[in-house]
Amino acid sequence: MLLAGVSTVLGFRVADSDGRTPVPQLLAFLPWLLVPAAAGLLMALLGRWRLGMLWGVLVLGLIAWYVQPYGTTDAPRGPAVAELRVLTSNVEFGQGTRGLLDAVRAERPDLLFVEECDHGCAALLRAELPRADYPYRAAFDATGAEGSVILAKVPLKSAPGIDATLGMPGAVADVRGRPVRVQLAHPMPPMPREVGRWRSELRSIRDYAAAGDGRPTIVAGDFNATQDHAAFRSVLDTGLRDAARLAGSSRAPSWPAAAPAPLGAQIDHVLATPDFSARDARFLDIGDTDHRALAVTLTLHEPVTER
Repeated sequence: MLLAGVSTVLGFRVADSDGRTPVPQLLAFLPWLLVPAAAGLLMALLGRWRLGMLWGVLVLGLIAWYVQPYGTTDAPRGPAVAELRVLTSNVEFGQGTRGLLDAVRAERPDLLFVEECDHGCAALLRAELPRADYPYRAAFDATGAEGSVILAKVPLKSAPGIDATLGMPGAVADVRGRPVRVQLAHPMPPMPREVGRWRSELRSIRDYAAAGDGRPTIVAGDFNATQDHAAFRSVLDTGLRDAARLAGSSRAPSWPAAAPAPLGAQIDHVLATPDFSARDARFLDIGDTDHRALAVTLTLHEPVTER
């Protein structure tokens, strides 16, 4: 039964599909399926069940294969233009705003993406972060989980966000004279009755990324998805790369924050086009929220013209 249950979930991963509930929810914790798979293999060994032994070894091998990071990691070849410290945080209905402020003062991000930033959160950010430090803002002002905001030290020009259930504002940043598309991501979580909407909103993020036509782009936020979800991999397949993976933290958990490391899943991401390299990725416990914040340094590089 253990091997059959794990094999069912694993089969959807092999088929590049997220399936239906409870498969998307279980795929978020794919690496931890090693535990029931190993237990099944141990029982097969104790029972001297040869077919079960082979089955267990195959399942463990496939999980280990898929635990490997997804996507490319080629470093940009052009000279560096500018560095951007980026921080993204889901503050859970605004409850984690005070902790986020402490993280902002410590990390001093150039771009700050805040999900579930309600009216109280937005007001506190305005009151506590000097306008001289963060003069630029793109926001979706709303109550509860729908509110979101992007704060920036670099100039922002208005741009359409992504139409979704939760606020996903967008903008174009001026980084040393180069326009960089910036987009906050916060699709609906894959709750049992919301899997279709979750998949559709991740598809909208994929479409936004694909429409960049090679322009420098940063998409950051709470994606409610890991690299083990086909819907998230389709976003990466547009050419975006996961900054945490580039910086060596591809499996560091960001949710739930209450779970001791290394338990949990990485559903908070900073994605960027290959114009950027990444370093110094850190997942931060800020308190009063079920997510860890993610801070990472992105370096924008000049494109290399092929001759």
